[in-house]
Amino acid sequence: MYATGRNPNTKGLGLAEVGVETVGNGAVTVDEWSCSSVPNIYAIGDVTDRINLTPVAIAEGRALAETLFNDNPIKMDHNDVPTAVFSAPPIGTVGLTEEQARRQYGDDVDVYCARFKPMKNTLSGRDERTFMKLVVDAKSDRVVGCHMLGPDAPEIIQGVAIAVKCGATKKQFDATVGIHPSAAEEFVTMRDKYVRPPEKAAAE
Repeated sequence: MYATGRNPNTKGLGLAEVGVETVGNGAVTVDEWSCSSVPNIYAIGDVTDRINLTPVAIAEGRALAETLFNDNPIKMDHNDVPTAVFSAPPIGTVGLTEEQARRQYGDDVDVYCARFKPMKNTLSGRDERTFMKLVVDAKSDRVVGCHMLGPDAPEIIQGVAIAVKCGATKKQFDATVGIHPSAAEEFVTMRDKYVRPPEKAAAE
């Protein structure tokens, strides 16, 4: 598997000649309104090298169109954007990783993990397993990150992303009734906190 990324295709557009600032890889520098260093020139999508995903570019375009042409100023929110890797098994994630959360909240981070074989795999004799993680801001109880490795991860994370975007708490996750038997129900049944090994905590 190769994950080489991409470079903004801005070479030869004459951006420097009109004063549009770019960074080393050619990405156009923009503010929170997607405006470049030249007030009447805007840039969205991969050319800005913010979050290089098609749905993000569409959302940025919609926000810009509303702002410029519909008298409805909208700033694109790049927080809690769900992403997926369509590998085998697939990966789905939204929000902060454990490491990012610890940098932001310090020691006030609770982590819940689940490792299991989905029932459909148990019944069929397949060996595919699933891993899930919830990252929680301990002070507010808000779920700030959800991560999954296993079958249907992108489909499940898309739904969970709504809860994360809305600021759902771990208590609210716990109060949600799960669909049984499903892998997704593990996100609302995790109760045991993950305890970091002392050597890992010391290293961090």
